[in-house]
Amino acid sequence: MDALKGLPEATVIRDPSDLEAYLRDESHVRGVLPLAAVKPHGPAALRELVRRAKAEGFGLVPRGAGTGKAGGCVPTARSVVVDFSAWPGELRVSPQDLCLHAPASTLLRDVKAAAAAHGLFYPPDPNSWESCALGGTLATNAGGPNACKYGMTRHWVLAVDALLEDGEVHTFGIPSVKANAGPNLAQLLVGSEGIFGFIVGATLRLTPAPREFTTLLLPARRWSDLLDLPGRLFAAGFLPSAFEFFDPAVLAELRAHGPEEARRLPGEALAILEFDERGCTSDAFLEALLDLLGPLADGLEVAADERQRQALWGVRRLTSAFLKERHPRKVSEDIVVPRSRLAEFFEGLERLGLPAVTYGHLGDGNLHVNLLAAGETDPAEVEGQVLALFRLAVSLGGTLSGEHGIGLAKREAFLALTDPAQLRALRALKQALDPCNIFNPGKVI
Repeated sequence: MDALKGLPEATVIRDPSDLEAYLRDESHVRGVLPLAAVKPHGPAALRELVRRAKAEGFGLVPRGAGTGKAGGCVPTARSVVVDFSAWPGELRVSPQDLCLHAPASTLLRDVKAAAAAHGLFYPPDPNSWESCALGGTLATNAGGPNACKYGMTRHWVLAVDALLEDGEVHTFGIPSVKANAGPNLAQLLVGSEGIFGFIVGATLRLTPAPREFTTLLLPARRWSDLLDLPGRLFAAGFLPSAFEFFDPAVLAELRAHGPEEARRLPGEALAILEFDERGCTSDAFLEALLDLLGPLADGLEVAADERQRQALWGVRRLTSAFLKERHPRKVSEDIVVPRSRLAEFFEGLERLGLPAVTYGHLGDGNLHVNLLAAGETDPAEVEGQVLALFRLAVSLGGTLSGEHGIGLAKREAFLALTDPAQLRALRALKQALDPCNIFNPGKVI
């Protein structure tokens, strides 16, 4: 592509066979072959990319490790992928400020390890935490099991370094929890999926690392018995750091076709509960918890050590990859409903008759609903099933995405189900921040 000739501080990829790798992320969406892919190595590349995109009329699509699940990083027509995997920068931890700064290219596992080396903790833990890049987690406001107690990625962002339409990298925020000089532009960029500008680095808040864990495997003889447990736990003053679940259909898949450790999982349905507060390993804490669980405590297993704890989490972590391998063309959605309405959601799902299996984050109402037969079903029928699922979640006071974002995969549903006033505001922001529509065009709005 002549428009990228002589681009400074960058590697430019033009070979169509090499560009094929950029057509997909971990969703079911496939993009359009980009004009090129660029790996910027410094600010001069970004400055010139923005200038040439405006002059030549092509879009810029940000990409990290490609682990997203909504098609947010796949290229659209007449676009150039900006691959931040080689973006330079140093990961710096400040124990005095309880924060760290890292470039967008840093793997999330390295962020978490750097914090842990100082006895600190960065909680966000999406299932891909070992392979995803920090920039992608910021762009999508990633979650994970720990969101039950600690919240989403945005709760841990103090400042961001972002490329804007003037071609310069600007920093919004400071390395402190108190910064109240006007609206928080850093938070506007977190979760925006690159439609306002590209996050190239961030300052993240840290907290002292937990020193105690109680991890429980909780089999339920009746699936319905699990559904009011999150509300009862919170109302009684228990705050689990994670509350994960497998519905009967997912358990049946794991037992029939999963690895050996999954085939022995007990119960009609199953939950993994974890607590990390001080004193959670005490007899008094466990006795109070068992009193609340009542008959649900029958068959309860408590991880005796770190090895057993990691074994329990290993089964949870493999679930997504296992279902993807078994059903490569499945469609996975990540809807949210309030904890108090979980039973209503599953009653509604049964009425809809959707061929779905469900697992995920019961503690915060973020449910991963998988349509396993989507690849063998007429696309129009699948689209109708997905829209019905979204409408059900929204009707119960929930939303169509908890942690994966909108991207391309959910864009049409988002436009159909979102308050028009919100859409007008988002489009006004887009026009103000990106008047030439060069940043991730065609995504979200």
